[in-house]
Amino acid sequence: MIIGLISDVHANVIALEAALEALEERGAEVVVCLGDLVGYGPSPNETIELLRDKGVHCTLGAADERVAYSFAGPAAPRKGVADDILEWTKSVLEPENLRFLQSLAVQQRLQTPLGWLRYFHGSHDNPSERLNLNRDPISLGRMLERHRCNILVAGSTHVPFYRHIGDNGLVLNPGSVGLSLNGEPGADYALLTITDSGLELEMDKVEYDFAAAAFEVLAWGLPAAVAEAVQHGRMTERLGSGPDGAP
Repeated sequence: MIIGLISDVHANVIALEAALEALEERGAEVVVCLGDLVGYGPSPNETIELLRDKGVHCTLGAADERVAYSFAGPAAPRKGVADDILEWTKSVLEPENLRFLQSLAVQQRLQTPLGWLRYFHGSHDNPSERLNLNRDPISLGRMLERHRCNILVAGSTHVPFYRHIGDNGLVLNPGSVGLSLNGEPGADYALLTITDSGLELEMDKVEYDFAAAAFEVLAWGLPAAVAEAVQHGRMTERLGSGPDGAP
């Protein structure tokens, strides 16, 4: 079984096209997206429609939740441009794509030859929380037990991370397709190959025309800070969706 894992597309359809093409070429049978389909980028409708057309299994992200539900929002006013972009996203989102966001579950699971794979955006019950995967192996093993899975996948940080637990346990974050923040522009993804005897993980980044993606951001009148982050793989100023200004 070959599973493609992506997250945090953030309405960057050019990056999404490149990531999905790479996963298809590498034989992914199932593609999972960990949410934040929208927010920051200029193509929310095109992004959702492509994910739907390709049959990608999606969960609800923090930005998706704030767009889809009027009651969802930050606990306190935030600095940065995130809220303004989400308001713009609401104004351009087609009704059928809004309904798609509203249909997404906070968490999902997938049966694999080695047991359950559980996936969500931030935490199992709140897209806006961030599950800390950078823990010691004993704590991570207990986390897998609590979530009743062998493989746990979360997004939100925009930085790839993984850790093997024992022989067949794994926690990972595939990074971000549309707004990678590990210091190198491109679309992050992970490829997980699972057989009855074990699993193999590959973390990768595919190049795409990030200059064109940045141009689209500016053409729609969205903040230059987003265009700069897309082109440089890091934030040059706070975008403002989290307590530290990070997405």
